[in-house]
Amino acid sequence: MTDQKTKFGKVAVVCGGNSAEREVSLMSGEGVLNALLSKGVDAHHFDPAEKPLTALQAEGFTRAFLILHGPFGEDGTVQGALEVMGIPYTGCGVLASAVGMDKLRTKLLWRALSLPIPEFALLDDDSDFDAIETSLGLPLFVKPATEGSSIGVTKVKNSGELKAAYLAAKKYDRVVIAEQFIGGGEYTASVLGDTVLPFVKIEPATEFYDYEAKYFRDDTVYRCPCGLSESQEAEIAALVKKAFWAIGGKSWGRVDFLMDEAGKAYLLEANTAPGMTSHSLFPMAAKQLGIAYEDVVVRILETTLEGNG
Repeated sequence: MTDQKTKFGKVAVVCGGNSAEREVSLMSGEGVLNALLSKGVDAHHFDPAEKPLTALQAEGFTRAFLILHGPFGEDGTVQGALEVMGIPYTGCGVLASAVGMDKLRTKLLWRALSLPIPEFALLDDDSDFDAIETSLGLPLFVKPATEGSSIGVTKVKNSGELKAAYLAAKKYDRVVIAEQFIGGGEYTASVLGDTVLPFVKIEPATEFYDYEAKYFRDDTVYRCPCGLSESQEAEIAALVKKAFWAIGGKSWGRVDFLMDEAGKAYLLEANTAPGMTSHSLFPMAAKQLGIAYEDVVVRILETTLEGNG
């Protein structure tokens, strides 16, 4: 146990914050903190909504396990502050965090590299909503560009509903996207270092994989193994690596993708600070490889020994 304290020093589990995903972040942080303590790591809860980040230095923390979700914690700002303070941290660096948090810029980058993504349109007050409904088809999804956990997301099923969905999403972000519906299944691919973990197929009992289905409902079905063939998994894993590399991803993260009825994969979004709650997908994928929750948390912390970038 003493070896872990010597290896990592005093570790801050940075969670909570002030984003709309605060509740989820606190749940993730509790799980991570308990896991680290169980492994003998000198870990402590740290909520930047309760004290300034500069307290990390004042209180003698030597590294940070970042499990903040949403703007401020997942968008490169905290990462940049930690770089300035010289405190190693888990997860992606400033650039990848900023790009990954922004669904629009991620899509533009992936499209520029000819990686497959659903068709989409950028919405504003002057958009021709009827024309966008026609071009993307119904149903379609509307989402804020820089929120996670499906916050502010609406599935538009009927003609004439797009504008109302846009106005609802606009409450969370001035940048709002309408996205083509791909109906062959929703999957997620977790990345740990250079390894793509087994895929998880998500089958929500709700209309789509919304906030409640992600964190609180017990009727969401998760399939791991996901049911795809070995050749499909290998092909998509290569695509996931390209997508994660494209945003500058490292350490750990998640890339969500959709399948159409013909079996083609479409990249949906990147997550540079995945959830680590009891319902979360990253620990679920690790478990399929025989890696317990506590062990995967320590493996993530070990990436701080390699530096950030």
